[in-house]
Parts: sequence; structure tokens; C-alpha cells
Amino acid sequence: MTNIPETGRTPRVQIRLVIIQILVVSLLLTLGGRLWYLQIRNGDEYAEEASGNHVQQVVQPAVRGSILDARGVPIADNETRLVVSASRTDLMKMKDDGKAVLTKLADVLDMKPEDVEGKVRLCDAKTPQPCWNGSPYQPIPITDEATPKQALQIRERSEDFPGITAEPTAVRRYAAPGKSNTAQVLGYLSPVTDEEIKKAENSDSPFLRSDQVGRSGLERTYDKQLRGKAGVTRYEVDNLGRVIGEAESDDAKPGANVVTSIDARVQAVSEYWLNDAMKKARHEFDKNTGENYKADAGAVVVMENKTGRIVSMASNPTYDPNAWVGGISGKDYSRLTGKQSNYPLLNRAIQGQAAPGSIFKVIPTTAAVRAGYRFNGRYPCPSSYSIGGQTFKNFESKGHGSITLGQALEVSCDTVFYKLSHDQWAKDGGNKPKKDPNDWFYRTAHEFGLGKETGIDLPNEVTGRVPDRQWKKDYWKANKDAWCKQGKKGGEYAERIAYENCLEGMKMRAGDSVNYSIGQGDTLVTPIQMASIYSAIANGGTMYNPTVGKAIISADGKQVEEIAPKSHGKLPMDAALRKDIDGALADVATRGTAAWRFQGWPQDKIPMHAKTGTAEVYGKQTTSWFATYTKDYSIVMTIAQGGTGSGASGPAVRKIYNAIYGLDDDGKQDPKKALLPEPEKNLPKIETDGSIDAPKIKPYKPEAPKPPAGEQELAGAPANWRRD
Repeated sequence: MTNIPETGRTPRVQIRLVIIQILVVSLLLTLGGRLWYLQIRNGDEYAEEASGNHVQQVVQPAVRGSILDARGVPIADNETRLVVSASRTDLMKMKDDGKAVLTKLADVLDMKPEDVEGKVRLCDAKTPQPCWNGSPYQPIPITDEATPKQALQIRERSEDFPGITAEPTAVRRYAAPGKSNTAQVLGYLSPVTDEEIKKAENSDSPFLRSDQVGRSGLERTYDKQLRGKAGVTRYEVDNLGRVIGEAESDDAKPGANVVTSIDARVQAVSEYWLNDAMKKARHEFDKNTGENYKADAGAVVVMENKTGRIVSMASNPTYDPNAWVGGISGKDYSRLTGKQSNYPLLNRAIQGQAAPGSIFKVIPTTAAVRAGYRFNGRYPCPSSYSIGGQTFKNFESKGHGSITLGQALEVSCDTVFYKLSHDQWAKDGGNKPKKDPNDWFYRTAHEFGLGKETGIDLPNEVTGRVPDRQWKKDYWKANKDAWCKQGKKGGEYAERIAYENCLEGMKMRAGDSVNYSIGQGDTLVTPIQMASIYSAIANGGTMYNPTVGKAIISADGKQVEEIAPKSHGKLPMDAALRKDIDGALADVATRGTAAWRFQGWPQDKIPMHAKTGTAEVYGKQTTSWFATYTKDYSIVMTIAQGGTGSGASGPAVRKIYNAIYGLDDDGKQDPKKALLPEPEKNLPKIETDGSIDAPKIKPYKPEAPKPPAGEQELAGAPANWRRD
């Protein structure tokens, strides 16, 4: 065998080896550089992305807690419905932004395509309702009333409906037991917004994108307790999305139940008779305007005297809160917010402001005694009272001779209060007030709680208004330029008034003080304020913060947090004066302006106290007020443009009392028919499984009314009654 010299191949082999070595080294350097770039320079960024890509979250929404009446009857709870939802992010990936899919979906759901498109449209300042005001990254409900057939069509043809789901879901239900609507007290829900999610990120109760949030009423006040905490399960997945393990799991915690002091039966009765009173008022002729009363809005409050708890609260016009469940339609939204609807979303018991008329007179009575006038002194009650060239008349221009302050309340004599207020205005310096005027009539109103919130546990309460000297100055500053521009010394009436206001609008005139003394002029109150005042007179003088919430009870019934009544002070009257006013208000119900509405009432068993009010409103018909109390409850009703106090509101208030105490129109009591002869003290029991043994409530059906009383039947009433 011939040996080949080694030197014959050495150069070629060496070149190849060098090239291979260079390639290997280059490859290693490239890989090393890339590894440094991925792990060192951008390591944190890619580690975070890799973690996100391999961990997926599945959110299990928490079941929202129920809102219960005082006996445990659900007035807001949940029910399972078939909900069809759309993923807006999936739809936006399509060339036509999902329009074709939504059109097909509308056909399946028997809806108009524009209505379906409106559901997934995002809300902003320029976008009209309907639109989606929640997060664009959560499923947007199209309907919560899908039939099983419709849901099956969507699921079986999933390729035709990308981004669309149809799943059974727990949704809010406003049960209206016994036809008790309770809309403005309960409020409604809508989806959480991105802004709210961001704001609550560091709080102890952060939002998830799937959350619904209370927007008004109890749903808003107790949202945190009702909402609970959603469950989140995190899964480890590979690059293909296959689950390779469970990383972490937080169980959902259902929301707590809110027990209220509302009695659904009394609520149904209050709503019925308020609506009935308004309908009847529309058939009454107003001789001042030459047309029937409009009676376009009203409210009634039933309050426990010794606690300030609300037994019922009704506002009219009203609405069905279920309209908001699953997203409100454009038609419903327009109906609820349009001017023609007269704004049914307003809770007029806490947001409706009006001059109180004569139910205000308990305040100037107190003020007069504080100013040094004797309650049982004698004061002239002529048919009219003149100041300069202006005459202020008594209601129906009646005079009652020389009477006491108690009798002035009984017959609702305006001229007694005109003179007392005018005298005090003069003592304080008139148009040129002293440095520190007593202002008894205005100071007393503030100490009765007017001009500020009562503290009720419902959102958006308004304060009303006490038109004292400071308010006059502030109001003049705000309107001076407009008055001066419009005013004309020798012009028409409106121009002359504007001219006077331009020059002296900051002054407390004698006429302002006189009008104020009978709850007229610029004075504004709310029904809840007046109910609080009359319940305080009834209970001995303690002013409570009105409350609807009574207790927070966990879903399993193990944890109970009672909401105790809170007081914010005492009425500015001593025990003797309170007793005197209490007696005068009893006389109003037995022989005064409210007597004809309480004929046959068992005064010996259930003493009734009342005050009527008819407030004049510039440019509108009179406002009807009726304020009453027994030892247990106070009821205040008002009807805007409804006529007189006892004429419009009186019969309805009597009917509510009849139902509470089990009385017929003749005053005979049947304890078995009494809905709430005494306030409910016990809390409903919630079992560990969340069940409640709540009583069933039948829809309220009033007994057939007796024929209306004629003038001859009313002849038995005391001679001095009138329809104030």
C-alpha cells in the first residue's frame, strides 16, 4: 500500500477547518448576542410578555346581594336569563366593524339592526343614547330576554356569529312584590366604566370589567356591600392555548343582603293612593286658571317617629327599574328622560322642592314664642293685612277675630303670622337691619333642619331653601346684571319689578318677611324635610337622620350589621311648647282644616295630628300639602298643581292610615286587616344557604269606595273647617 504524503492535503484541509471554525464562532457570537439582548437588555419586558401569554384569567362574576323589605320580602334580587352578548373587540377586527354579523343577529333576535348596533356603540359626549357606557373590553349584552330557540341558533351557527355569545346569566330583577314599584328608592345598575376601574384600582374594593354598578337609590348607596367580590381562576397555557395547569384561584364571594325598613305592603298602598289622588285632582276644576288641575307630580313619605326609618316612599311619575336591566333601549331612555315624561327618574320625596304653604306654620309658631310672644296670648285674625299699598289676604278672605297661636294653627289663619313676622322684621331694623338682628323666624327654620340635607341614606338629596338675609344678598349678586338690563322704572309690571330688584334686590323687604311667615315666597322644602319635622314633634323633639337601610346581612346569614338610627339634634322648643303645638295639631284633625277628612277617626284610640297646606306658585297652580302623625308614624303627601291640601292629598293620606291600622272609612278597626299597627322591630332570618322564609304578598286591591259625600253629609263637620 502506497503512503500518501500528509503534506499533500494539509493546506486545503486547514482552509476548510478555518472556515468552519469561523462559521462556528460567528454562529456562537450571534446566538450569544441574541441571548444577551433577550435576557439582559430586554429580559424584563419579554419575561412579562411571556408570563402574560402563558397565563389566562377566567372571571366568575359575584352574585349581587338582594335588597329586602323589613320582613325579608325581596324587592330587588337576581334571576337566571339567557343573555346574548357581543365582544366589541372581536367585531372591530372585521372589515365592516361587525355590521353584517349584527344584522344577522338582529334577524335572529327579532330586533331592528339599528337597535342592535346602538347597544354596542360606545358612549361619549357626542354619542346619543342608546350606547354602551361600560368598558369596551367586556362582553356587551344585547338582550337578556333571548328564548332557548334563539340561543340555540346562535350557538349552533357559531361560524356565522363570531364574537357573539348566548349564555345563561344571573341578572338583576326588581320583583315589585304586591305591585310595590319602589323604583326611585331602589335605583338601577349600569356597567362600570374604564374611568371607574382605574380610580378604584388601589381601593379595597376594585372593579372588574364585568361589574355592574349602582347608579341611583339604594343600589348606589350600598353598592360596595351588594356587589361582593368576583372570583378569578388563572390557568397556565402553552403557546397553542392548551391548558397545562391551574396557577391560582380566588373563589367568588356573593354580595351581602341589604334589609330595609320599607314594608312592601305599605309601599304598594302608598303608591296606589298617591296615584289615585293625582288622577282625581285632574278632574277638579281650578277657578283661578279656568281649567282642571294638572296634578303632574307628587310624593308621599311614611316614617317611623321613634327611629326616623322610612316605611314607604313613593314618587310620581314613576318608571319600571327593570328597563335598565341588560342595557336600556333608546325608546325607553327617551321616555324616561324626555321633558314630556316629567322626569320620572327624580325621587320627588328627596329631590322635589316646593313652597310648603301652611304646613310650615309650626316653625313661625315656634319662632314667635322664642321671640317672646305667648302661645296662649290673643292675636287678631282679620281677613287681610296691609303693608303700605299692598294687601295680603287670609285664605278665602275669612277673619276669625281674636285667637291664640294654637287656634291660628287650627284654622290656619295667615294674618296672625303676617303681623308677627312684620313686627319682628321692624324690630330687627327693617330695610336697614341692626348689626346682629335676631331674625327669629329665619334662624328657627334653620334650627328645624331646613336649608340643608336631612342625611337620608339615598343619593342626590337636595337642600331646599331658607330665603334669609344672606340668601337675598347672594341671589341679588347672581341676578343683578340681568335685572338692571331688563328693568325700567315706568315700564310693564315685569320691567318695574326688575328695576326695583336691580336697586334693592339685596334687601329683606317687609313683603318678603310676610310671605315667608306662611311658607310662601322664596321658601323651598322637600317632603322628607317636612316628614322629619313632624315626626320629631311626634316623638318628643328628636330629629333623626331618615334611613331606608336597616341592616347588612351576609349571603350566608352569619354576619349581621345593624344600621342604628342616628339623631342630628333636637327641635328648638321646650317640652311645654311641644305639648302646646301637639295639642293644636290634634285640634286641626278634629275640628280644624283637616277635620272633614278625619270624620269617624278613632281619636281616643289612635290620636291623629294634622296640618294642611295650599302653596301658591308663580305661573302655576297651587301645590297641595298634607302633614300628619300618630304616635307611631308620620305621613306627608304633596301634589304639584293639585289644588288644596286637604282637598287633594287628604283623602289619600287617610286611606294609607286606614290600611296601616286596619280601619274602614267609618273608623271601625279590624286587627286582622292591619298591615303595620306597630313598627317592625325584628330582622328577617337568612339561612346559611341564603334562603329566606319571606311571607307572600298579594297585589293590593282597595275595597270598593263608598259614594262621595255630598254637602249635606259634610254638614256635621265643625263650622270653622275649610279646605286649606
